[in-house]
Amino acid sequence: MDNPVPPRAAGPGPRRRDRHGRGMRGPIAPPQVPLAASRAEVFADLVRDSVERLERRWPQLADVDFLVLEVPRLDAPGQTWNDEAVPLGGTVAAQDGHRARVVVYRRPVEIRSKGRDERAALVHEIVVEQVADLLGLTPETVDPRYGED
Repeated sequence: MDNPVPPRAAGPGPRRRDRHGRGMRGPIAPPQVPLAASRAEVFADLVRDSVERLERRWPQLADVDFLVLEVPRLDAPGQTWNDEAVPLGGTVAAQDGHRARVVVYRRPVEIRSKGRDERAALVHEIVVEQVADLLGLTPETVDPRYGED
């Protein structure tokens, strides 16, 4: 007996629907919902929140760029890692027409913190320390609540 319906050839592309006509219809959450935000975006928001808190007290921070990088880099040739701890942040002073910069390294901070609240507190601590270094002040002067739990 001949089969009147030839078998469907499997194409190289992904299957769009399951056998009942259902399947992936769209994203689970819209882009503005926190579920859809990547870890890097959430981390950048933590840094931005911390900077906004400090800018109310220190308006000169409007002239400082705040950056988030994945990990610290070794820029100098022949520079090697040593036994010291990996830096969580850094500063670059203003020079040659470039604005001062404060850098927070995302991956080392994420590794050292367990939850969102702990990560937010650590990010704020790092930003306060780096701003204090940049302004030549103590962290307690930059943020009176520095070091409080």
